[in-house]
Amino acid sequence: EYFHWSRQRLALVKPSIYTLDFTRPPHECEDGYGNAGTDHDKLRARMKAFDVIRPADWTGSVSPPTDGQVFDLLEFTYEHVAQPERGSSHSYWGHSHYSYDQAAGRTAFTDEVNRIFARHGMAFDLRDGQVERLAPTGLQEALAAAVFHTGDNVLDDLLETARHKFLHRDLAVRREALEKLWDAWERLKTLEHGKDKKSTTIALLRKAAPDDPLFDRLESEARELTEIGNRFMIRHTETDKTPITDSLHIDYLYQRMFAMIRLLLRATRRGG
Repeated sequence: EYFHWSRQRLALVKPSIYTLDFTRPPHECEDGYGNAGTDHDKLRARMKAFDVIRPADWTGSVSPPTDGQVFDLLEFTYEHVAQPERGSSHSYWGHSHYSYDQAAGRTAFTDEVNRIFARHGMAFDLRDGQVERLAPTGLQEALAAAVFHTGDNVLDDLLETARHKFLHRDLAVRREALEKLWDAWERLKTLEHGKDKKSTTIALLRKAAPDDPLFDRLESEARELTEIGNRFMIRHTETDKTPITDSLHIDYLYQRMFAMIRLLLRATRRGG
């Protein structure tokens, strides 16, 4: 049972050419000569126990499974998949006996899944058995290279949490990344010396842009970013706040805020 990506969903199909088998649960040879393939009854029971969908159950279904259900299935499959290596043939029972190479099976399965993701332009990657979201080009590299040693443990934790959540496969968790990033912004604005947040924010921006023309632009951007956090459902959940539900909008807002924070961290020698 394997998978194919169609219309932004993984529609489940069974290509006959696919050779990977499951290491557990095995079907034992009736004469006790070893593993004779997959015990599909045990497999169905195991999938049910872990609340993982079966592709056969969705064949011809009008409503496809959710992305989360498919990602759970991919991760479950990675955990159990292995490359079968045919051994002796048992003519009486009409089967062969197998040994399994789990590393080779996982590698082949990972390559096949990621080829499907790449072919259809999906921003996901199967890495070490976990489906991860790929950040937009450029931001992916910046997030990977960022080192958060700002001298403020709370700020470090907020930034690291924002990075981790932004790369999550679940849209709801990625929305939480915005909340943590805007919390980090509010924290960062208070780290310079000053009598209030306005003065500490100005001191922070001045270190990044001593010249007035660029300082004016950064100050304007700082005000707008703060306003975005207050007007949209990022830092507040009142009924008059606009929720952010589109993944593209999350990407845009995250990149915009991350660029500002990264600039200020570097300009003030706080790492990042």
